[in-house]
Amino acid sequence: MMTQPPVISSARPEFWSEFIELTQTLGSERLLVETLLKSLSQQVGALGAALYFDVGGILERQISVGGDLLPVRLDPSSGVGDPQVLRVPGGIVRFRMQTGGDPGLQPAAVATLATATRALLLSERIKRQRFEVNYRGVELEALFDVGLAIASTLNLEKLSEEVLLRAVSLLDARRGALYLIDGEEFTLRGTSGGSACERVAAGGPDVEALLRMETPVEQQVMPGAQYLLAIPIDTERGRQGLLVVADKESRQGVGPFGEGDRRTLGLFANQAAIAIQNAYLHREALEKQRLEREAELAADIQRQLLPAAVPFIDGYELAGWNRPARHVGGDYYNFIELPDQRLSFLVADVTGKGMPAALMVSTLHSALHLLMDRQPLDAELMQGLNNHIWGSSASNKFITLFLGVLDAASNKLRYVSAGHNPALLLRAGGDVQQLGAAGMPLGLFEESRYAFGTVELDPGDLLCTYSDGITECESPLQQEFGVEGLTDLLRSGADRPLPAVVRAIDDAVLEFAAGADQGDDQTLVLLRRQT
Repeated sequence: MMTQPPVISSARPEFWSEFIELTQTLGSERLLVETLLKSLSQQVGALGAALYFDVGGILERQISVGGDLLPVRLDPSSGVGDPQVLRVPGGIVRFRMQTGGDPGLQPAAVATLATATRALLLSERIKRQRFEVNYRGVELEALFDVGLAIASTLNLEKLSEEVLLRAVSLLDARRGALYLIDGEEFTLRGTSGGSACERVAAGGPDVEALLRMETPVEQQVMPGAQYLLAIPIDTERGRQGLLVVADKESRQGVGPFGEGDRRTLGLFANQAAIAIQNAYLHREALEKQRLEREAELAADIQRQLLPAAVPFIDGYELAGWNRPARHVGGDYYNFIELPDQRLSFLVADVTGKGMPAALMVSTLHSALHLLMDRQPLDAELMQGLNNHIWGSSASNKFITLFLGVLDAASNKLRYVSAGHNPALLLRAGGDVQQLGAAGMPLGLFEESRYAFGTVELDPGDLLCTYSDGITECESPLQQEFGVEGLTDLLRSGADRPLPAVVRAIDDAVLEFAAGADQGDDQTLVLLRRQT
């Protein structure tokens, strides 16, 4: 059994030496204070005594002798003017006298008690600091483990669930909610332990009030919660979300969150922000890959709509070329062989670029072949084609088109232009004739009418049908390549094979643009009567 510590009397001269000996014997500041309180209570005839330390503005009982005669907590002002209360470092000592009045402690006893309580106060602070250091180490280790867990998740839905569950577990919270930005609002992505508000205005005062843990916003965000702690999730893109936990669990039930909890949740929110940003980047990368795959597939499909080879027509030379501004484009050309040494060719230009324009190209290709299987290439066919495009496209979408039908036996060319750039007919003698529009673009107006023109081709004549991506190509000084530039190239290539003329036009347009991005799709069809 443990030996009962001796009772020391402050009235004897040996008091200080006895106190020092007792200190060395007990080896515990708390036991020393308790022994002193017992000894002094017996000397002054008190029923009991208790030591109170100031904890967050409330005097909480630390040591009590003589039973639970004194309350567990006291108001800091309750001991003012009370003769049974002694002020000591960090708090007070209160005696419970049998008859009331001053316990009449000797100055030496008061000084000793003050020294002992100071030692206890310092000891408690050291313990608390050690605990905080150890807790901080455990906290950092837990945060590290949690960070590794969430950093390994790139799926945004799974990551949201993981972040929420880890946050609730890390802070011993009873409830939690995670919000992520969605336009001008924070949208609820998940809850744990209870319901939460579906949306919170991102730019409104409610968010700032929530971060300050003010009511009634707390009740609106998480109805029924008693205590809330909210931390923003900020990334390089700005504020991406809010992490909210509620009702910290303890042995006494639920309580508020302290500054340490705010610090912990803030550190965790920083890790969550990095993981969420990585998940967003991963999602964007996957979406980009998907779009690129779709664009490549669309480009392959569109390339299949273009002629794989140039048909052979006795006495004539043909060439076709196309370069879209993007993966897919709105320009289209084709050659369609007809009976009796006839050949149909066309160049079309859909308004806009990219996927919507490419879809209209596909519509044009299908409709044209379907109509040609049923009726001849005439004005009625063009009217049917226009009505089909008008009925299957948006009001702001239309197609310009130049369609030619060559009769190689008679060397005559029937043509129709639906709002397209005038085709250039370079005569063998050097003159240039423009074959202009004879109708409105396809799909612009319902029931549009079209008229065919006819021209005879002489030996050496060269017909150039093109899209405006060539003539409207701009230089760095915002000058257009123009019809004149194209005409000059056609004249300079009058005696060259058509593939060489195409390459010369391609090279000239690229040089003129001087490395600038291609602004529009570019297409050419060349037809020359051989001598």
